[in-house]
Amino acid sequence: MRDVSFGQYYPAKSFVHRLDPRLKILFLIVYIVAVFMSKNFYALGACAGVFVLIAAFSRVPFKSLLRSVKAVLFILIFMAILNLFFYRDGTPLYKPLFGWEFTVITKEALYYTIFLAARLFLLVLGSSILTLTTTPVSLADGIESLLSPLKLIRFPVHELALIMSIALRFIPILTDETGRIMNAQKARGADFETGGLIKRIKAIIPILIPLLISAFRRADELGDAMDARCYSGSKVRTKYKKLTFSWRDLIAAFIGLSLLAGVILLKIFTAAII
Repeated sequence: MRDVSFGQYYPAKSFVHRLDPRLKILFLIVYIVAVFMSKNFYALGACAGVFVLIAAFSRVPFKSLLRSVKAVLFILIFMAILNLFFYRDGTPLYKPLFGWEFTVITKEALYYTIFLAARLFLLVLGSSILTLTTTPVSLADGIESLLSPLKLIRFPVHELALIMSIALRFIPILTDETGRIMNAQKARGADFETGGLIKRIKAIIPILIPLLISAFRRADELGDAMDARCYSGSKVRTKYKKLTFSWRDLIAAFIGLSLLAGVILLKIFTAAII
C-alpha cells in the first residue's frame, strides 16, 4: 500500500505546483473529457503528449506516477482478458485451439484491448498528477471556490470540500498505519503471503479490525481538536490565502482548450482505428 501514490503530495517548486488549484481541477476535467472523446490512437496520442508535458513540468518522479497504476493493475488485466476472448467481431489472428472458438483472438479485439488499456492508463496517471502537485488544503479551497454558486441553494459547499480534504489527507496516514499493523502481525507469526484465497482473506481480518479502530480513534481526536479550536463550519470564515489566477494559469488553460479542440478535430477528420 505504500506504493499507492493517490492522495499523497509530492513537494516541489515547479510550474504545475504553482498553478491555481481551481485551474488544475478544471484542467483535469477537460483532460478526462478529451480522453473519453478519443476514438482513435491519434487522439489518444495527443492526450498522452499533453500528459508527458505536464509530468515534465511538474518535476514529479515518473516512478511516483507509475505507482498509481498499481491500484488498477488488476482491473487492467481483467479487462484485457475479457476483451481479448469475448470480442468476437473481426478477423481471427489464428485458428481455434483444440477446436474451441472462445480461444480465438481477433485483430479488432487486440486493437480494442490495447486502446481501452491505454485510455484507463492515461486517466489514472492524469488523476494522480492532481493530488501529487496539490496539497489537500489547496484542493479543498479550489473545490469550495468552484462550487460556491451552489451556496445560493444552501448547498453545504464548505462542508463537502472539508470532507474531501480530510479523506485525501487520511489516505497516506491509514496507509502507514496499515504497514505498521502488518509488521506487528508478522512479528507475531502471521502469514499473509502463502496459502489459498480463503486463507489470505482470513489473514486480513487481524489487520482490518485494529485499522478500523485506529481510524475511528483518529476521527474522534480530529473532531475534538476542531471543537477545541471553535470550528463552526462555513459561518463567518475568512481565507488566510486567497486564490488568484496568474499567467501560468492562462498558459495551462490554453493547453487544455487546445487539447480538447484537437481531439474534437481528430474525431471529425480522422477515421477511427478501432
